[in-house]
Order: sequence, then C-alpha cells, then structure tokens
Amino acid sequence: MRLLAALGGLRAVLTVLTAITALYMGLVVLGNVTDHGTNRAFVEHVFAMDTTFRSPNTMWRAITDQGVVTAAYVAIIIWEALTALVLASALVAWVRALTGRRGDETARRLSSCGWLMQVTLFAGGFITVGGEWFQMWQSSQWNGLQPALQNFLVASVGLVLVHLPRPTAAPPDARPTATPPDA
Repeated sequence: MRLLAALGGLRAVLTVLTAITALYMGLVVLGNVTDHGTNRAFVEHVFAMDTTFRSPNTMWRAITDQGVVTAAYVAIIIWEALTALVLASALVAWVRALTGRRGDETARRLSSCGWLMQVTLFAGGFITVGGEWFQMWQSSQWNGLQPALQNFLVASVGLVLVHLPRPTAAPPDARPTATPPDA
C-alpha cells in the first residue's frame, strides 16, 4: 500500500512529468545542434515570411538578414538548453524528495521555473512571435504552431499541477472526529 501511495501521489506524477519534459527539451537541443541546417532553415523561412500569403500589409515584418536569423536561432537553442538544465535539476530534486532526503519545495520551484521557460518559448516565441507576427499560420511548409501548442499544453499542465495546494498530512495519532448529527 505504501508503494501505491508513493507511485500514485502528486510527487510521483510531478517527477515523471518533469523527467519527460527535461528529456524532451534535451532532445530538442540535441536535434537543433546536430541537425543545425534543417532547423535553422525553419527559423529562416519563418522570419523571411517567404511561404506566407505575402500581403504587402504584413511583409514589412519579414527579416532576411542572415546575421539576425542566426542570432535568433542561437538564442532559441540557448533558451532550450537552459530550460532542459533547469528541468533536469528539478528532476534530481524530485528524486531526492521521493526518497525522503529532502523536501519538495526546491523541486517545485525548479519545475515551475523550467515549465515557465518552456511556456515562454513556445507560447511567447513560437505561437505569438512566429505564428502571429511572422504569420507562420499562413505557411503550409513552415508552420510550427501545432508542435508549439503541444509544448505549451504539456508545460501548462505541469505548471497547474505543481501549483496545486499541498495536502497537509494529519499526525499519525490523529483520529477523525465525529460530526454531530445536527451540524
């Protein structure tokens, strides 16, 4: 029963979700570094707006300067790497909390920070800036809104879970009190 209580508890859920998102963000960084050209092309085409409807009312937003594109791509990779590191640190803290070596406050704060960084990147960077400012939603070839939304949702679920009120444990000798019938 004790094992079921531990594995079915909120700490275990948060530990697993933190592990999954830390691994995911680490793999994203690995992909962006090892397949630099393909992933940079995504940023380049989104910034250039070359596969959008090309409305003269929005094309002034396009950025084709290769230095700016490269700087933005490198900044994205750095943000992703920092997010992966924060979430990996949170995972270590959750494992310590699960094994009883530490409380879970550090793990909660690190997970919250990592998921907020993930929300910032995918909702702020990809959905808002890429999707709306650079009109990525208009492109059939370079539209990353669906993956960005998936990342935003996973991180948002983590943020909601990690900020749920913590149940206070009753002392082991506490007995439930009977409620009077007319209360």
